[in-house]
Amino acid sequence: METSTIKIIKSSGDKVKFSLEKLKTSLKRTGADQITVNQIIDKVRDELYQGISTKEIYNRAFALLKKKESYLASKYKLKKAIYELGPTGFPFERFISSVLKYSGYKTEVGRVLQGQCVTHEIDVMVQKNNETTLIECKFHSEQGLNCNVKIPLYINSRYNDIKAHWNRNNSKNNLVLTKGWVVTNTRFTEDAIQYGKCSNLYLLSWDYPKNDGLKDRIDRLGLYPVTVSTLLTNREKQFLLSRDLVLCRELIGDTFYLDHLGISEIRKQKILNEIKMLCNT
Repeated sequence: METSTIKIIKSSGDKVKFSLEKLKTSLKRTGADQITVNQIIDKVRDELYQGISTKEIYNRAFALLKKKESYLASKYKLKKAIYELGPTGFPFERFISSVLKYSGYKTEVGRVLQGQCVTHEIDVMVQKNNETTLIECKFHSEQGLNCNVKIPLYINSRYNDIKAHWNRNNSKNNLVLTKGWVVTNTRFTEDAIQYGKCSNLYLLSWDYPKNDGLKDRIDRLGLYPVTVSTLLTNREKQFLLSRDLVLCRELIGDTFYLDHLGISEIRKQKILNEIKMLCNT
């Protein structure tokens, strides 16, 4: 069957044309060699049918990558792994804080700040070079849900309330409040992006800004959440998250929690090898 005629069903329920190029790109992002990519493309193409879900295509490609190398499958499941940080948004906030910490920021989670009108609890506050940035995280635990314009509108009003009080009371500290951010694990609608540009609110989503979205930053820095691991069980991942350990990288050189979980030496080495391959260490 000609792939250009195949319609697939997204998690949102929308029907779209199957794109061989998108599948190739997502496979190449894992670092898989060309032979492996071509083999998976051929197998997936042979199993396509009208109305196949993106989930089925993903599951097939994931299984084939895992058979090749577990760390390739871990990279491929990054988007799903971010969803697995739920169901609450708190581990996602910790994850964003950790990513920015590795980028040289001083970070704080759950800080309460006084606004001109009311107080506000800020998801993540970061500082670098005497500049302060306030970050609000919008986490969705279900695929197919996007952030519409109401979210940046609401967050910008909170930011402006804090800024009005901040500018009057922090001038002596030389701490300048420079920016408000909205970070989501899904996508922004066109209206939301337009409002962000117009109001000078920085938006960061799964694939926005182009080439500097969440997935790009994670791949570039090797800062993968523990939920990407194909070797840790769900129970083990939840235990690590409950101890505020959100990055795979944090397990390298500190196996205390793996030991605490009673993981055997052989399995522990497999997990650490997978993580080292993931994080390019």
